[in-house]
Amino acid sequence: MEKTDKFVQIEDANMVFHTRKGAFHALRDINLNIAQGEFVSLIGHSGCGKSTLLNLVAGLLKPSNGVMLCAGREIKGPGPERAVVFQNHSLLPWLTCYDNVYLAVERVFAKQEKKSKLQERSKAALAMVGLAHAEHKYPGEISGGMKQRVGIARALAMEPQVLLMDEPFGALDALTRANLQDELIRIAGDIKSTVIMVTHDVDEAVLLSDRIVMMTNGPAATIGEILHVDLPRPRNRLELANDPRYHHFRSEVMTFLYQKQLRPAA
Repeated sequence: MEKTDKFVQIEDANMVFHTRKGAFHALRDINLNIAQGEFVSLIGHSGCGKSTLLNLVAGLLKPSNGVMLCAGREIKGPGPERAVVFQNHSLLPWLTCYDNVYLAVERVFAKQEKKSKLQERSKAALAMVGLAHAEHKYPGEISGGMKQRVGIARALAMEPQVLLMDEPFGALDALTRANLQDELIRIAGDIKSTVIMVTHDVDEAVLLSDRIVMMTNGPAATIGEILHVDLPRPRNRLELANDPRYHHFRSEVMTFLYQKQLRPAA
């Protein structure tokens, strides 16, 4: 497929939830084009609809109105071309790391590939996230960071055109989080998939993203500003620590979040 700057298209999307207390307007007038191979972060205060927007792209929710397209096709539901990594790794505890990955691979490729190829895919995905040595371990036998790596491996093994990540490192300690961010930088460069990630972390957004989509406060949240992060790749966090451009982009996001969008009262 020829590379396009409108690989994911969102046009005039709105999301209204109907609750016992009445209609809740979560998102309004969302318009966004995401290029093939682009890394985009969604950031904003809690309740601004970041995860709702991600779930719309995933096909887990259907917009109240508007158009959602991926690779020129309407998003009508979940599909193997769009893989999701949640904050909770969602591994099946009775399956090994390898079997958790293999289960996803089998669902996607079983009809067109032999079992040996499916096994090869599963092992390659675990190797990509540095867990070849742990393929026979169960989730209860590995650390939180390793569990999240398995979740990422499971998504990557499906060879998705779009990788959707909902605060994938939010529950991890700072050092593990930094290590996995660095791993994601490497993996994203290798697989060339389009990545859309929800985050609350300003530094994470600047470090990883080509563009940062900054959301206004909810309800009826929308896109406030979009920041192009034109830092060269591959990126190295130690080199960027003293880079004035990095601090400029970080300041732009902080200004939007804490001046243009005041933190909502608790």
